[in-house]
Amino acid sequence: MSALLPVADTAQVRRYARDLFRRNPRVLGITVGLHALAALAGLVGPRLLGELVESIQHGRGTGTIDRLAGFIAGFVVLQAVLIRFAYLASARLGERVLAGLREEFVERVLALPLSTVERAGSGDLLTRTTRDVDALSRCVRLAVPETMIAMIVGILVVGATIAVSPVLALPLLVAVPILVFGTRWYLKRAPEGYLKQNATYSMITDGLAETVEGARTVDALRRRRQRIDRTDTDLRRSYLAEKYTLFLRTVWFPMVELSWVLPVVATLLVGGALYLRGTVTLGQLTAAVIYAQMLVDPVDRLLSWVDELQIGGASLARLLGVAEGETEP
Repeated sequence: MSALLPVADTAQVRRYARDLFRRNPRVLGITVGLHALAALAGLVGPRLLGELVESIQHGRGTGTIDRLAGFIAGFVVLQAVLIRFAYLASARLGERVLAGLREEFVERVLALPLSTVERAGSGDLLTRTTRDVDALSRCVRLAVPETMIAMIVGILVVGATIAVSPVLALPLLVAVPILVFGTRWYLKRAPEGYLKQNATYSMITDGLAETVEGARTVDALRRRRQRIDRTDTDLRRSYLAEKYTLFLRTVWFPMVELSWVLPVVATLLVGGALYLRGTVTLGQLTAAVIYAQMLVDPVDRLLSWVDELQIGGASLARLLGVAEGETEP
């Protein structure tokens, strides 16, 4: 069995990822700004809807109601336009970052000493140049922009809830312990699990490549059974590695899914009790419940892409590790 190429450590991966995005400060600033404006435009609607409810409750004229409805529709259209350009900017940023990463990876591969390549075998290098590059491509194009968008929207939604009523923002904290505990448990185990999973893919590719390249020798020496056993062993290792990462997801996802419902229910119950006591208005309660519901999407998006980020991080560590090989004497 060929020796696998080195893998970069976590500190190297984080430092390199930060440097990649810092190389495009202007595009990054435009992207973040557009997403922030789109999120702000989306936060105006629930606040105006709360005022609309109060207008109906207090029997204000139809002119006021029509005006509020028109403003709500206008901000919905504005948000749609801003989201369109924000996603376009995210795509451009992702393509620029990915292009730079690919160029640097090709330079690293071509700079490898021939002895290192021969010792590692073609399977590991082939897997890193195909499967790992594809996984990292998906991460840079989709996971990173989506995560950034979710963080911006989530922060702004929490801020809007506090602006409506600080008391009604407290029920949002009910989901924090579940999210923190579950995510810390997952992140403690996921990086190593995905690195091992990717390494098993390299072993499979390496074994198949050796079998194909030495097919005549295998037939001449009657080594078919040994090559089949090698492939079965590699597949078994890959199955166990994927089974472990699947186990992590089946434990983590139900925990975070449970936390989606709790803030909405808690806000409704606490807000309803406060409204009956006259502490908050019906408009504030309406806006707070809608904001709690709006918080589900960014948090769901953020945590859903965390798994993809772990896969991308493992792939990036393997790509950066190519340059860690021994230098030619």
